[in-house]
Amino acid sequence: AQLHYSVPEDREPGFSVGDLAKDLGVEVRSLAARNLRLVSEGGQRHFQVDLAAGVLLLDSRLDREALCGQSPTCSLHLQLVMENPLQLHRVEVDVLDVNDNAPQFPKPEVVLEITEVANPGTRLPLEVAEDPDMGSNSISTYELSPSKHFALSINVRGDGVKMPEIVLEKALDREKVPVHHLTLTALDGGNPVKSGTARVTIHVLDANDNPPVCDPPISKVLLEENVPVGTLVTKLNVTDLDEGPNGDVEYSFKTSNNAPGKFTKLFSLDARTGEIRTKAPLDYEESSAYEIAVRARDKGSPAMEGHCHLRVELIDINDNSPEIVLTSVSSPVQEDAAPGTVIALIGVKDSDSGDNGQVRLQIAKELPFKLVSSFKEHFSLVTSGPLDREKASGYNITVRAVDSGSPQRATQKTFYLRIADVNDNAPNFSSPFDTAHIQENSLPGTSVFSVSASDPDEGSNAKLSYSILDNGMQDAPLSTYFRIDQDNGTIYTVRALDYEQDKVFQVPVEVKDAGSPALSSTAVVHVFVLDENDNAPSIVYPSVPKGSAFHQAIPALAEPGYLVTKIVAVDADSGHNAWLSYQLQESAEALPFQVERRSGEIRVAQALRESEDSHRLVVEVRDNGTPSLSASVVIVI
Repeated sequence: AQLHYSVPEDREPGFSVGDLAKDLGVEVRSLAARNLRLVSEGGQRHFQVDLAAGVLLLDSRLDREALCGQSPTCSLHLQLVMENPLQLHRVEVDVLDVNDNAPQFPKPEVVLEITEVANPGTRLPLEVAEDPDMGSNSISTYELSPSKHFALSINVRGDGVKMPEIVLEKALDREKVPVHHLTLTALDGGNPVKSGTARVTIHVLDANDNPPVCDPPISKVLLEENVPVGTLVTKLNVTDLDEGPNGDVEYSFKTSNNAPGKFTKLFSLDARTGEIRTKAPLDYEESSAYEIAVRARDKGSPAMEGHCHLRVELIDINDNSPEIVLTSVSSPVQEDAAPGTVIALIGVKDSDSGDNGQVRLQIAKELPFKLVSSFKEHFSLVTSGPLDREKASGYNITVRAVDSGSPQRATQKTFYLRIADVNDNAPNFSSPFDTAHIQENSLPGTSVFSVSASDPDEGSNAKLSYSILDNGMQDAPLSTYFRIDQDNGTIYTVRALDYEQDKVFQVPVEVKDAGSPALSSTAVVHVFVLDENDNAPSIVYPSVPKGSAFHQAIPALAEPGYLVTKIVAVDADSGHNAWLSYQLQESAEALPFQVERRSGEIRVAQALRESEDSHRLVVEVRDNGTPSLSASVVIVI
C-alpha cells in the first residue's frame, strides 16, 4: 500500500502525523508482533512509530526550507516493513510550508546613480528580496515609498520571480535635488503578512546618458550536462550608443535569489568580451537549470549599466547507472512454499530523468522466481513455481537493472537464497527384499544381517531409526527371536535358533525418519536357518527300552540271504546330517549275519551251525554329519 500524509513544518516532536493502524487496516495490538519498523529513504530519521497507539509521530522539528530548498513541493518518503507475512508499505509525507520567514534584501542599503538627462521611463533595476518560504508565503509584491520623480514597476521573470525596478516618471534636476532617499518594501503573501525593507539612495549625476543595452534582454541556452570545462555557453550581445569610455562596456555577474552566487562557481564571465563559459562540471541531477544575471556597465561618468538575463537549461544525458536496493530478504525459504510467496523486497533508483531514468528489473528466466511490481520503483521477488531442496539447496539470484537511455546503463546485484528442507521424502531401502543365513544354535547376539536405507532430506528429516515389525507368522513374537540396532540397521539374534523348529523367518523391517510428520518404508529380510548336526539318529524299529535287547527267532535252516529283520531309524536333522548308514559293531567272534548299509536290513550271511543256537548283534546307526552322531540297538537272534 502507499499512504499519504501532510504535516506543517513548524510542529513540535511528538505531533501525530497519521493513524497507520487504521489506514493499513491492521489491529494495533498486532503491530509489535509483526515487527513493524520504519525505514527512511533519505537516510535521516524525522519520524517514529508509536506501536502502542499505531500512529506515526514527528521525531524532530521539520524545516521545509532546509529539507527541500526552493522546490515547489517537499515530500519525505518512508517505508514501513511488517513481517509475518512480509509486507512493504510506502509512506509519503508532504511538508507544508508555514510563513516563518520574512522577506530580506541582500543588502540593507542600495545606492543607485542616474544621469540628470535621463528621460522619463528610464528604469533602474533593483536587487530582488529573498524569502525561503514557498507558494503564497513567498514574495508577493513590492512597495516603494511615495516620490514625485520615481515609481515602482514589477516585472515577472521567466521562472516566476518578481523583479522590482524603479521607473523615472518626471525629469530630474540635479541642481535642485542631487540625492533622493526612498524605502523599498518587499511583502510576502502569508497570513499574517511579513515584510522586509531596504533603503534606496539615488544619486543624480551628469554626463553619460546612454546605458548599455542587451539584445535580447532575456535569452535561453540549451546545454548538455557534463560538457567539458571551458565550453562556450554564449556571448552576450550588448550595445552602447555612446562613444569612447561611455561606450566601453565591462561585464560582471549579478547575483539573484536563485541560489545566490552558486552559478558563479559553475560559470565564468569574460569582463571584456562578454563570453560565458563553464568552469566546473554541470550535473543535471543536481540542478536542471540556472538563471544568470549579468551587469553590463560602461566607463562613462557617471557609468551606466544594462542587465542581461540568461537561462541555461541542461539536457540530461544517461550518466547515472541504476541503483538496486534490497530492502528485505527472507532466507531461508521453505521448499514447500506456495507460488507467490514473497522472497525479497527490492527498490530501484536512477538519478537521471525521462527515458534515462526509466528502469526495468530482470532476473534469469530459468529460475523458479519472478518479479512483481509493487508500485513505482519497488518490486517484490516471489516464487513462480515449486521448489525442491533435494534438486537445488539454494539459488544465486542475480537482479539486473537496465535503464532506457542510449546507450543503456545497467547494474546488477547478486544474493544467495537458501532453501530450507521439509520432510517430503520417505526413507528408501536399498532393496525391498533381502536374504540372510544363520547357523542354528548360534549364540544370542550374533549379527544376522544389516539393512541400509537412505533419505534425501536433511537434518532431523533424514535421521533414520530402524525397527522390526511382528508379522504373526511364528508362534512367538519376532522380538523374541531377533532385535535390530535402531541406528545402523544391524539385526541380531535374541536367542539360539533351532532349525528343526523354524527353518526360515520373514523379518519385516521398518525405517522411519525423525521429521514431523515422520515418514517410513518397510523391507523384508528372509532369514534362513542353516542346519547343524545336533540330533543323533533315533531307532524307530525295533523299539526297545534303553539297556534292553530285541529278540528275533529264525529257522535253524535259514539259508544265506534270509531276511532276519529290518532296523528303521530317523534323524531330525536334514541334508547330509540326516543321511544314515547301518553297520555291525565288531565282535570277537565272526557272525553269520550282515547289515545292509543303506536299508538297515539284517540278513543271513552264511549257513548256520546247529551248535550255535543264538547270536548277539550290536547294530550301529550313524549319520553323515560333522562330527558324526550315532545310535545302537542290541539284537539277539
